[in-house]
Amino acid sequence: MSLAELDSKLKELKSELLNLRFQLAINQLENPHKIKDTKRDIARVLTIIREKKNA
Repeated sequence: MSLAELDSKLKELKSELLNLRFQLAINQLENPHKIKDTKRDIARVLTIIREKKNA
């Protein structure tokens, strides 16, 4: 993936995390583990972005 694609994926994951947090706050979240998974996905994307920028 290119840096532009990774940036768009990062924005998408962050907005998903925000929505999950809202759902958790109003008790509509069925799977609370999804928050943890989304955070990990964000960390993975950030790691790949940093690796590409340093290379």
